[in-house]
Amino acid sequence: MSDNRYRKVPSARLSRLASFGQLAGGIAGGMLAEGARRLAAGERPQLSDMLLTPGNALRLTEQLSRLRGAAMKLGQMISLDAGDLLPAELTAILARLRDSAHYMPPSQLNQVLIGEWGKDWRRRFARFEATPIAAASIGQVHRATLPDGRVVAMKVQYPGVAASIDADVDNVATLLRLSTLLPDTLDIAPLLAEAKQQLREEADYLREAEQMRRYGALLAGNPAFVVPTPVEELSGERVLVMDFIPGAPIDTLEGADQATRDAAMGALLGLVLRELFEFGFMQTDPNFANYRWQADTGRVVLLDFGAARPVPEATTAAYRRLMHAGLAEDPAALKDALLEVGFVSPVTLERQAPAFDAMIAVLIQHLGRPGLFEFADRSFVAEVRRSVETVAADRAAWHIPPAETLFVQRKVSGTALLAVRMAARLPLRDMVAEAVGA
Repeated sequence: MSDNRYRKVPSARLSRLASFGQLAGGIAGGMLAEGARRLAAGERPQLSDMLLTPGNALRLTEQLSRLRGAAMKLGQMISLDAGDLLPAELTAILARLRDSAHYMPPSQLNQVLIGEWGKDWRRRFARFEATPIAAASIGQVHRATLPDGRVVAMKVQYPGVAASIDADVDNVATLLRLSTLLPDTLDIAPLLAEAKQQLREEADYLREAEQMRRYGALLAGNPAFVVPTPVEELSGERVLVMDFIPGAPIDTLEGADQATRDAAMGALLGLVLRELFEFGFMQTDPNFANYRWQADTGRVVLLDFGAARPVPEATTAAYRRLMHAGLAEDPAALKDALLEVGFVSPVTLERQAPAFDAMIAVLIQHLGRPGLFEFADRSFVAEVRRSVETVAADRAAWHIPPAETLFVQRKVSGTALLAVRMAARLPLRDMVAEAVGA
């Protein structure tokens, strides 16, 4: 492994703030260069056009991957939630955040584990593999063997991440405001508060261990999934030890035959429907790295339960009405349900009625087809994008859905994107009808 994957995590508040300053300065320089280029070409540059360049997206991903923590997590959420709606170049660059975290240098890792278990921490293991097997926004994962021969995965949180959540989220919000990408009238404070709360929960590994046990019980006996079990005596708020479950990246499922891909994606989509309409509890982070594929058993390994959270009954009820309206192919009921679940506001729906009518018509036509739904068929996306762009151009009508809706929709959309990646063919209409009792 090359040494450039190791980079010390800036844990002090001032060093993290300085990193944001470097990021802002780099983006500003990139904007000036892009503005000069456009002026030289005889164009009149718009501020948003100069900000959303591949060069600036590259600066953003590189700096956020160095900071890790809340900063990187927010970038990952943007890359995943954007789906088909961002330009392909920006989507590809932002997607680097899903697997571009740097590792802690061994000396920093050693200090973290000394703080957790004392100087003789290695005596707890028969073998400890110093090279991480994975790295993400909040922590990195090592494989180890306990004295009794049990192989475990050990997730170690980056130092300073938990304490930096509020400041990191506020700094990202400041960058967004300075960019003028968001209208001044848009109130993002409630969403920022919810983002901070969820990130605090994700940084609490004792809480994650509880959610892991909960999912293990919910899915006990389900042949489609395997959930690791935490090792309670070794786990704490900043270190989480669990069974090591072998598996390959979920991307390797792409090489399987159609029936195998359909079975795996049917199980994952079915899990989302059960989370929403049966469990009332959902793991809301659909990052592809949270799934592993076991080709020999045909099972999906579920990882990372930090983002698991209750789904409010009102949110479940609103989604149920939304699904019923879609199954009935009733545009008026769909609009009412979209308002109820909070996807749109009355003002937005009133100002952009033709665009929403067009979008709903396309979705009903495409999603309402009987039989197998082919996720790889993206023929409708261009039409939907045109309607979305029309709505987005009306900045006075911009609206942020409630956080509960955003967290649920993030899981729904992320699972759908994975199904697209796997070119799955599923009886989508029948699955939804069964889930909502239609």
